[in-house]
Amino acid sequence: MEKTFKPSSGYLYLLILLALIVLGIMGVTQFWYPELTGLAFFTALLVSTGFFFINPNSSRVITLFGKYKGTVKDNGFFWANPFFTKKGISLRARNFESERIKVNDKRGNPILISVITVWRVRDAYKAAFEVDDYASFVKLQSDAAVRSLVGQYSYDNFDDHQTEITLRSGLQEINHALEHALSERLAIAGIEVMEARIGYLAYAEEIASAMLKRQQAEAIVAARHKIVEGAVSMVEMALTDLAGKNIVHFDDEKKATMVSNLMVVLCSDKEVIPVVNTGSLYQ
Repeated sequence: MEKTFKPSSGYLYLLILLALIVLGIMGVTQFWYPELTGLAFFTALLVSTGFFFINPNSSRVITLFGKYKGTVKDNGFFWANPFFTKKGISLRARNFESERIKVNDKRGNPILISVITVWRVRDAYKAAFEVDDYASFVKLQSDAAVRSLVGQYSYDNFDDHQTEITLRSGLQEINHALEHALSERLAIAGIEVMEARIGYLAYAEEIASAMLKRQQAEAIVAARHKIVEGAVSMVEMALTDLAGKNIVHFDDEKKATMVSNLMVVLCSDKEVIPVVNTGSLYQ
């Protein structure tokens, strides 16, 4: 468990170091006391190895012969026991964009996907001692989380767009689920996931062409459905207005003929050239 370590001020021990150097010089030049000179210079050398500094958003994990002493997160110039081991851990936010990997979705379709993760170290103790390399741990766990998540969703739903969340239509929900999954996986290393989102998403090359044709066919069917729906509404309105204003009266056969002609005109892809009948309606 992480605990705070309070080191001594580096400026105080810098003055002590200067005093030891002066004492050593005086021992040689004035007192001619070799033992004092040697002791002063040896102590100065030992003191000089205890200095260290910490930049903003950085930390040092302090250990003594393998025993954890604490973590220093304060910024500044410090001094600690020269026998302490001081391992630097950055607390800055980092971006990681994974490579595009091929994964099968819920329906078994191969897709290409990559993710962008913004993360930082929250617990320096866990980052230093719970995993070998926390940066590599982030990469490996991001890959594992993506593979696990993609297998739970379909890339797209061609049957009913309202039945389930898909990778293409539910990006906000997918990103939230990805962030939650990564947070759980990286908690052991003391890492906080600030943001996680899908950076690239597409069908794999071997099925991209077939799926594009399927999407185009679906779009054509949807457009046709809309056209027919509008045409039926217009024909209904025309028949209602004609009957309501007593402009003309149709029997069932003529109504069927008019409906057929209007549907052809309204639903045709090409421009329709009307044929004008100047005789009787029953010709």
